This record gives sequence, C-alpha cells and structure tokens, in this order.
Amino acid sequence: MRGLLLKLLFSLMLCFFILGTILTVFIWYIFNHSDVKPHSSSNLARRTTDAGSSGMCRDCRENTIDKMVELYSHAWKKQNGNFNKFRSQLASRCHGLSKAIVTQANTPLKSKIVYDGEKRNPLQVTPKLFSTFVKEQPFENVTWKTCAVVGNGGILINSSCGEAIDSAHFVFRCNLPPLDKGYEKDVGNKTNLVTANPSILLEKFEGLMEHRAPLWRVWDFSSPIRPVFLNPEYLRNLARFWRTQGLRVTRLSTGLIMSSLALELCASVHLYGFWPYAQHPHDRQPLINHYYDNRQGKKTVHAMPAEFAHLLHLHRQGVVRVHLGQCPR
Repeated sequence: MRGLLLKLLFSLMLCFFILGTILTVFIWYIFNHSDVKPHSSSNLARRTTDAGSSGMCRDCRENTIDKMVELYSHAWKKQNGNFNKFRSQLASRCHGLSKAIVTQANTPLKSKIVYDGEKRNPLQVTPKLFSTFVKEQPFENVTWKTCAVVGNGGILINSSCGEAIDSAHFVFRCNLPPLDKGYEKDVGNKTNLVTANPSILLEKFEGLMEHRAPLWRVWDFSSPIRPVFLNPEYLRNLARFWRTQGLRVTRLSTGLIMSSLALELCASVHLYGFWPYAQHPHDRQPLINHYYDNRQGKKTVHAMPAEFAHLLHLHRQGVVRVHLGQCPR
C-alpha cells in the first residue's frame, strides 16, 4: 500500500512538473495581419488600459468605473444569433474541442512541444512524458448546458454566489483558489476543471518538494481525476484570435483563456469574480485584489481592465453573462 502511494505521489509530481513547463511564461507576439475588424469595444479597452496603468487622477479612475457600470446596467438576455456567431468564429480559429488539451492523439511520441517562452528549447515527447497525456481530447462531442467560469476577484466577497456557481453543470476555476475557510457561501466549491500556473506551484507547494499533503485535497474534486495540460498551439491560436478582436496585451490571463474555452464547450456561459477595479461597482467600497488575499498581479503582464471591457462587450451582446455584485438568494 505504501509503495502504491509513493508511486501515485511520484506521478503527481511528474504531472505538475510537466504542467509547470507547459504553462510557463508565454510571450504573446504581435501579429501584423488581421482579416477581422476589431469590435467597437477596442477603443474602450484601450482607454481602460490607459486609465489603469498611467497613474491618472482618482476622478479619472472613478469615471472609468462609472462608464463600466453604465454599460453593464441593462437587463441581460442571451442573444442566440450573437452567441452562435462568436462561438463559430472562436472555434474556427482556435479549435478548442480538439486542440485545447495535450493528448496522445494530437501530440504523438517523438514530437516536440514548442511553447513561446523558449522556442529554441522545445520539449521532446519521450515515452515517459507521452504516458502522462490523456489518450483523447476530453472535450470532444461534449456540450454542457450551463458553465460557470469563476475568477478570483475581491468582488466575490459577500456576493452569496456560491449556490449559483455550484448549480452550473460545469465549473471552471483558476490557479488553485481556496474553497474552504468560509468562502463556500460566496464562491461555492464545485470544481470540474482548475488551472495551476507554475508560480502557484512554487508559492503554495514549494515546487512540490515540501508539504505535499495539501495537494491531495486538490485532487478530491471529482473522480476519476485526471491531470491535463493546456496545449501551447491552442494558446497561440487564442492569442491571435483576441488580437483580431482588438485586444492587444502582453499575455492573456487565465480567466480569459478559461472563458474562451467555455464558449466553445458550453451552451450558456456565466462569469463570476471578473471585476478588475479596486472599488465595488455599486457602492464604491474598497475591494481587495482577490477574495482570499490582496496580493497584486503584474500589471505589465496582464491587462485586466482591457480584458474586462471585451467581456463586458460580449455581455451586452448577450454572448456571456457577467455577474457583478450579489447573486439572488
């Protein structure tokens, strides 16, 4: 029994090591061609990026928040025509159903995995590495009726959205967030897919070298549990797609990546915890950065206000439902 546990632990360590390699810093290159005109939200996205990064006055920041609230404040209704059109564009360019996850089918033995951070040092697919890949794409021929993509924003505090989140047929979460310690009421605990960036593994689990016990809780969300790895080819396609939509950022956030994948996999997509500002949209009370801590992200890497402007544009078009504030009880 002890030997089996050690073997399982070794396998988990190997899987997380590979995950850390594949999800290491992606440098999104600027592409000089585009055959799709940016949506009208691109100008708003640029304004929100400037307001969030140039140290502008407090009134300017508040006016940006006012603008976001003004654009959000209308009755939401899914617009099937807009949803199907956007979903078709996303699927035709990114192929999430067949390429989002590294599999034995799309990444054969002896092939090379090339990720943007180190193009000169591609990862050789050895038999040992190949054995850790799932055999087939887990998302093909699957469509969930409702999906919740849960960001980690401080706006989730006192939102009472846990029940609504857990009622979704499929729940995406980002960067191994804590779901206990009383957070359940606001964020729920149902999880079908959760991401783990290399920095999270280093900070929370010391690179898997010490204090491994918390990892076992990560793998208790469902059974059977399978570690899967995001495909660098899919991530490059996704970066190109969002550039055609007018989003010019150094690197897409995990939240936007998961939202994009959900739009290919789900008939209805609900977003929680994506508000990028330090004040609540309704009462202007100060918010911490995450619902569980106030650690700040690297603003030079991600452009959360610009991404949110694009998601809000999709909300207004009836493509996704962005939830701000409290959920109905």
